[in-house]
Amino acid sequence: MRNPTEKIMDLSQACRWRENIRLDQEQLVVTNGCFDLIHRGHVEYLQAARAEGDVLLVGLNSDASIRNIKGNNRPVISENDRAFHLASLEAVDCIVIFSEPKATNLLEKLMPDIYVKGGDYNKDTLDQEERQVLDTGGARLKFIDFVQGCSTTALIEKIRMIR
Repeated sequence: MRNPTEKIMDLSQACRWRENIRLDQEQLVVTNGCFDLIHRGHVEYLQAARAEGDVLLVGLNSDASIRNIKGNNRPVISENDRAFHLASLEAVDCIVIFSEPKATNLLEKLMPDIYVKGGDYNKDTLDQEERQVLDTGGARLKFIDFVQGCSTTALIEKIRMIR
């Protein structure tokens, strides 16, 4: 088993890694998100994403970008710990933490063969800048349904009720 810390890369390292994937003629799957409080839904989603291609890179929102998206009470788990948790999963081959509010730069640099998002998105609701980059690069889009009953927000609420 690979050491999880070896899977955590900055964008420049991931771009070099990406070039090797191209040389090996493997298909790169990319997804991105917060992945705060990893739960079964996340794990099943990442396994399904990985099954779409040969290798899976997860773009992980930084702590600062999550605060901008979800408010000051999030994330619950720090970006370095979230990256380590994700990198510990067999389905995940690489993690890149990004600070921008959108994954546009990450997608533009990596040019995935396949881009996966959760079932709360579709071609029309996907960020249009991201979609333009993906369309330009010829990426195939895949939307994966959520696992019912699995939600970080619901998990946080349940924990709050325990007090």
